[in-house]
Amino acid sequence: MSARKARIEKDSMGEMSVPEFALYGASTQRAVLNFPVSGWRFSRPFIRALGLLKWAAAQANHDLGRLDAERSALIVQAAEEVAEGKLDEHFPLDIFQTGSGTSTNTNANEVISNRCCQLAGKAIGARDPVHPNDHVNMGQSSNDVIPSAIHISAAEQLKHCLLPALEKLEGALAAKATEFHDVIKIGRTHLMDATPVRLGQEFGGYAQQVRFGKRRAEQAITALEELALGGTAVGTGLNRHLDFPSKVMRHLEQRTGIAFREAENHFEAQGAKDAVVEASGLLKTIAVSLFKIANDIRLLSSGPRCGIGEIQLPATQPGSSIMPGKVNPVICESVMMVCSQVIGADTTITWASANGNLDLNVMMPVIAHNLLESVRILGNVADIFADKCVSGIVANRERCRELVELSMAMVTSLAPKIGYDRAAEIAKESAKTGKTVREICLEQKVLPEAELNAALDPIAMTEPGGEGSGGG
Repeated sequence: MSARKARIEKDSMGEMSVPEFALYGASTQRAVLNFPVSGWRFSRPFIRALGLLKWAAAQANHDLGRLDAERSALIVQAAEEVAEGKLDEHFPLDIFQTGSGTSTNTNANEVISNRCCQLAGKAIGARDPVHPNDHVNMGQSSNDVIPSAIHISAAEQLKHCLLPALEKLEGALAAKATEFHDVIKIGRTHLMDATPVRLGQEFGGYAQQVRFGKRRAEQAITALEELALGGTAVGTGLNRHLDFPSKVMRHLEQRTGIAFREAENHFEAQGAKDAVVEASGLLKTIAVSLFKIANDIRLLSSGPRCGIGEIQLPATQPGSSIMPGKVNPVICESVMMVCSQVIGADTTITWASANGNLDLNVMMPVIAHNLLESVRILGNVADIFADKCVSGIVANRERCRELVELSMAMVTSLAPKIGYDRAAEIAKESAKTGKTVREICLEQKVLPEAELNAALDPIAMTEPGGEGSGGG
């Protein structure tokens, strides 16, 4: 491949050779050369948030009389292109860079400045009519822009990616709870047989977990609504108009539908990342819920003949390269791996957020990357789980009935009538002989047959106040 042509640009450190095609400048190119670490770039939602911030800032500075109409209009147009993803190829920087994200804020400033030069018919790198620092970055610092971009991008992704997916998953689980309401099966505690339960009740519990997950995602958005923008370098608000943050917030709310507001205390907002830790913790809780649901469904479908086999999952792909006909619970496994990743990402976010040294956190890029990835993959896998697994689950009704009748736990409902010790003896005999509890009770005439059948009615055992209801 032939080498691309280059141009010379300058920054405060001197001249730098920059690819001719690039809209970024010298400072960004230095970061390209300094941080060839992972190949992981800031994601589309984060670059969109940067574009929205610069778009809103230009309008706010014009509203306040600090930026003339021509420059404001140019920045608004270029920043809009950044927000829409039209200039993504000009954001090449690695996540593992300067801990404040200064390189990426500078990247945005340079791209928008150079795009403005193009729009004005000037040469790239001219810094005329729009300068990257004086105009695009007016009233801002990397130290308040980057944390604000983290909050904006994560809140938007929670709203548009995760919440709709959880809504779909809750609906799918709730539908199964209704469909399976009349399916009586054996409950299990400690993975051992327990008293009967409705399959629909179990799925209703899963639906409730996801319902709570939606609330947690909404709480995470609320935690992220305060923005650091306006604190500039250290929280004092140096070099920005007093009303700049409030005007930016109004523009952002109009664009996103999220009630962003200026941080109550800019020193807290820039020195700490507690809001992000809170949001990540809520994501971790959602991940723990989804892991539990997926793992339960995987266990209930195990077999299909030599395991529990109470439900059957949709067959999505062959499960073995050696065993013909084998089908695995691959969607459940995908969910569980995503949840494990999110739980691990929360640890990274926690430690990175704890590294708020005095007046600034210096691990913000890795925080942004992990938070946004967690929202993205949780949303994607929840959507897949609903469509490709939960919606197609079928109850194996006969298997459920068979296991209920075979269970020694059926004796539980007899304990209030014949005493715990006698009931325990019957359970031991059932285990020893392989006979069902019902068969032994009939042989031994433990109770009149009608009373026995009422006591051993598994349907009654699935509701409060049923035969033999008591402690567990």
